Amino acid sequence: MYLPPHTAMLTAILLSLSLTAHAAADIEEDDDLKAIYGDKLTVSIATGSQKSLRLAPAVTSVITAADIRAMGATDLDQVMETVAGMHAEKIGANNFAAYVLRGIINELNSQILVLQNGVPMTVLLTGNRSRLWGSYPLQHISRIEIIRGPGSALYGADAYSGVINIITKTSAEIRGTEFGISAGSFSTRDAWIQHGGKLGSVDVAAYFRAGKTAGHAEIITADAQTGLDRVFGTHASLAPGPANNGHDAVDAFLDLSYEKWRWRSNFILRDNIGTGTGTSSALDPSGKLKSQRLTSDLSWSDNHIGQDWCLGFNMSYSQYLQRLPSPLVLYPAGVTFPTGNFPDGIIGAPNTSERQLRASAYAVYTGWRDHQLRVGIGHDDLNMYDTYEFKNFLITPAGLPQPAGAVQTYTGALAFLEPHRRKVDYVYAQDEWQFAPDWNLTAGIRHDNFSDVGSTTNPRIALVWEAAYNLTAKLLYGQAFRAPSFNELYSINNPAQRGNPSIQPESIKTLEAALIWQARHDLQAKFNIFQFRMKNLIRTVPNAIKGTGSSYANTNSQEGHGMETELNWQASRQLRLSGNYSYQVNTDQVTNQDAGYAPHHHVFARADWQFAQDWLLSPQFNWVAGRKRTFGDLRPPVADYKLIDLSLRTNAGAWEVSGSIRNLMNVDAREPSFAPGSITNDIPLPKRNFYIQLLYKM
Repeated sequence: MYLPPHTAMLTAILLSLSLTAHAAADIEEDDDLKAIYGDKLTVSIATGSQKSLRLAPAVTSVITAADIRAMGATDLDQVMETVAGMHAEKIGANNFAAYVLRGIINELNSQILVLQNGVPMTVLLTGNRSRLWGSYPLQHISRIEIIRGPGSALYGADAYSGVINIITKTSAEIRGTEFGISAGSFSTRDAWIQHGGKLGSVDVAAYFRAGKTAGHAEIITADAQTGLDRVFGTHASLAPGPANNGHDAVDAFLDLSYEKWRWRSNFILRDNIGTGTGTSSALDPSGKLKSQRLTSDLSWSDNHIGQDWCLGFNMSYSQYLQRLPSPLVLYPAGVTFPTGNFPDGIIGAPNTSERQLRASAYAVYTGWRDHQLRVGIGHDDLNMYDTYEFKNFLITPAGLPQPAGAVQTYTGALAFLEPHRRKVDYVYAQDEWQFAPDWNLTAGIRHDNFSDVGSTTNPRIALVWEAAYNLTAKLLYGQAFRAPSFNELYSINNPAQRGNPSIQPESIKTLEAALIWQARHDLQAKFNIFQFRMKNLIRTVPNAIKGTGSSYANTNSQEGHGMETELNWQASRQLRLSGNYSYQVNTDQVTNQDAGYAPHHHVFARADWQFAQDWLLSPQFNWVAGRKRTFGDLRPPVADYKLIDLSLRTNAGAWEVSGSIRNLMNVDAREPSFAPGSITNDIPLPKRNFYIQLLYKM
């Protein structure tokens, strides 16, 4: 693997001077700041059972609830930005953030798997956690475990570039009742309550939150309609104009556990979700969307079935609804196409209903000396059972919108998508073998059989060597896949892209090497390099008949390589410095050009300074650099940006008060808009903004 000389030099500088690493310090000292960081020494996401983070057979990160409080984060996107190798990149439509890991990105962010307590949050329409994500509450998060790299050998579909598992708090972690309110810029306000205790012999953890925000309204100077106006001589574009980034939120969680049983349920509502920069990259200030997600899972586990066995199972039910209380204006009033004029604009409102049933079971056997064997089976029944659409247009054979009079309801073959169902059966096996005192080999394989896109088998192997008492080395290889979304397979009557039932899953093969060095009791460094090759990437291509639009197809391959460095230094009893540097290059194998969008260089650094009793000041720095356009996009390169944030927290008895300033220097920071560049001047990020939070613990 080749790394440019300047990268190697920068790595050396960072390893010597930088302030790194969010991914977990193996520091065991009794100091004033220990309570700030929580338990970051173990991780379960890498093998399915608790494992020392240092010895886990994967490149992993752990973020605790205490970490989140220290950084003053108000949104999950801000937390993800602190992870080595990851960038939370705003896409534009619905103010959605793509969690870009190691430079792997598509417009829907469907190449990373997001779990909540081990249950996938993937929606069938888009194959991601939903474009109508809005935000995710942080107060009820216990920890976030992240695999940076493929995870399909254990987690199956979509564990492609990585896996994020959001783990919510237990009764023991909450211990009592907590009330909180917060307010800030963009008319943002939240209120929540959570409780942890016992109801007889049942452990109870409960959480409720309600909030809303108008969202930042940075000005979009030109949009897709601007280009159409130039072609047809119209003046329909609403640009320059503000982005539509608001939403309302309601979250409710309930966690009941009794002996070996655990039942968790949650309800997530996002209402009045703005269209961001527009669903079709044309400003839409009136469109509103709504998503409703209900998830319930029941699990049982026994770690002592006889002398050598551990057994467990999980059953989950999830329902996801997408509704549009105010239809989307795909293009504004007065837009003209060769098919005719739309005096009220092109209006559409796609609605979907889906339910997901999942069942899985596993067994762990430790009776074979120096081995821990894990086997599992599972079945998923994934059903998009209802689809319908309000719209005022139809699609011509050429793929263009044609006026159809007043807004009407369309179902079946006239809607954007017909109902579809997918069933998945899978089996996996994994062996953790300690074949020498300082050597551990983990090998695993999983086979998935899909009712609609065939089958796939994905292995992984990891060699971990404790080279010295303070040095661990890892060599990792893994394969993963991404199953096509229902939109990519079955979309019809779409003016931009049409589905293709013949496409196959994307695949990736990744090779990694990692070092973890505990240089001193108060200083830890991490370094890893990686190389991967992706095949069968799903993209849109022009149809064979010219002028009939485009369809999804398996097209090009992509290769990537890079490195990540992390450092964590407990400089004193009152000061901890942390940060990371990431470098990546991704190359499209068809054009032999940069794959675009993702930063080649990313630096994050944070200081946590307890300057007085019960006072914590945390400044942080975020540098995003080296983002290139894709082949054929002739716009100037995207400007780099450097952001400084500041948070302050204090405790007074049962009260806690915290405040944060984001983008302290009021930088004009932007994320690249996707080609062909309809949002010409890219996606603006929020300017300087403020938040304050008040919390009371009973």
